Amino acid sequence: MNLKDSFVYQGNLLFKYRSYFPLILFVLAVPFIYVSSRTSCTLKNEIILIIFSILVSISGFIVRAFVVGSTPKGTSGRNTKSQVAETLNSSGIYSVVRHPLYLGNFLIWAGIVIFTFSLYFFIVFCLLFWIYYERIMVAEEDFLNTRFGDNFQMWSQQTPAFFPSFKNYQKSQMSFSFRAVLRREYSGLLATAVSFTFVDLWRLFFTEKNIYADRISIYVLGVILIITLVLRTLKHSTKILSS
Repeated sequence: MNLKDSFVYQGNLLFKYRSYFPLILFVLAVPFIYVSSRTSCTLKNEIILIIFSILVSISGFIVRAFVVGSTPKGTSGRNTKSQVAETLNSSGIYSVVRHPLYLGNFLIWAGIVIFTFSLYFFIVFCLLFWIYYERIMVAEEDFLNTRFGDNFQMWSQQTPAFFPSFKNYQKSQMSFSFRAVLRREYSGLLATAVSFTFVDLWRLFFTEKNIYADRISIYVLGVILIITLVLRTLKHSTKILSS
């Protein structure tokens, strides 16, 4: 098997199990949190890092919202289990970057990793993300190239894979649907809140040898959990969030 075919095979396999990638980060995070908790850091610097980490994750959700809210069904932006593409997304955010969902994921997880206060963990995360998702992106683009041929080639030549460029921006052909964002992104929001709380409680345990329920992260998690339950109920029991 040549290198490209190997990457495509690995990418299709990793695509099916990409939801487990955060679990790898959970396991790896604990020792890095322990080390960073032993490193002196001023309160001012901690506050700056906390605010910055939250803003980075929020930017990831904004990117994902643009994709989810303006991408039609049956396209490469809506596949969850296998490669699907009835049409090629090339307008809106897809005219800025070819893999915006993965860019959004990277920013969300990068914010969580920054919240550990560990530069080394951030470097490890970037390397793991590159190795893991590069193969998925190769597999997706191989599928799109086979499906759309010259149209894909033209789009890929003028649109960067991961680092956005706005010089060829084209307005989305589909109107933005905020209901689609609410319908699809609440689980990711909850997972992110759980991740921030996970880091916060481990750091508290390592620094004070105890865990207190009176934490801002826990309160925020509780609010987001309620929001998630409400949105999930609306999604499965009503048609309010139907597009």
